[in-house]
Amino acid sequence: MKNKMWKAFGLLGLLAGLGLATPAKVHGAEIAVETSTTLYAKIDVPVSVLNTANPSGSILSNAEEGKTYEVMEAPKDGWVRIKVPQGEGYIKSSSATLIEKAQEKVDKSALKRQEVVDYALQFVGGRYVYGGVNPNTGVDCSGFTRYVLGNAGGVNISRSSRSQSVEGRTVSYQNARAGDLVFYGKNGSINHVALYMGDGRVVHASTEKTGIIVTNVMYRKPVKFVSVLN
Repeated sequence: MKNKMWKAFGLLGLLAGLGLATPAKVHGAEIAVETSTTLYAKIDVPVSVLNTANPSGSILSNAEEGKTYEVMEAPKDGWVRIKVPQGEGYIKSSSATLIEKAQEKVDKSALKRQEVVDYALQFVGGRYVYGGVNPNTGVDCSGFTRYVLGNAGGVNISRSSRSQSVEGRTVSYQNARAGDLVFYGKNGSINHVALYMGDGRVVHASTEKTGIIVTNVMYRKPVKFVSVLN
C-alpha cells in the first residue's frame, strides 16, 4: 500500500513538472498602456497672464491663487507659458509651483482587438466540425473566424477561408495585430484560416482530432495576413 501511494505521488509530481496536472489558462497578448506626463502650474500668488514673456506685455488674463493651469512650454528665462480660457500667455515662473501629473492612455482599437481574442479563447477545447458555423456546437476554421469576428468584432465576413482572404487589407507579419486573420495554403490555394492572438500565436479550429486550439503562428508557413478590424 505504501509503495502504491509513493508511486501515485511520484506520478502527480511528474505531471506537474510537465505542466499536465492542471491545464494552463490561455491568455491573449497584454494591452500596452501608454503613459504620458503633463506639466501644470499651481499659482502661489495672484498674477497677470501676459501675451509675451515681457513685463511690458499686454494683460491677457489674471491667474488666481490656488488655481492650476496646464503648462504649454517649459520655463525659460524666468517665464512659463500656460493655457488659460482666453488662450496662451506668460507668467513669471516664480509665481507658481510646477507639478507633474502622469496620465495613462489605452489605444481603444487595441482594446477592441483584445476583446476579440479573449472572446475566441473561451472556445478553446471545442469541437471541429466540417461545415460547422457555431463553436458552441462544432465549427470549422472559417466558420470559427466568421463567428468570432461577427460576435465580438462587429465585422461580417464571408464564409470560406478563400473568400475571407481577399477581404480587409493585407498586412505583413511584422505589422500583424491581435484580431487579424492568418491564412495557410498549399500549391497556391488557401485552405485554412486562423485568428492571430499576437506574440506569434494563433487560435483556430484546426482538425477533427485537435478541435479548437492555440498554436504557434508558424506551425505551418502562413501565406497571408489580413486585417478586417479598424
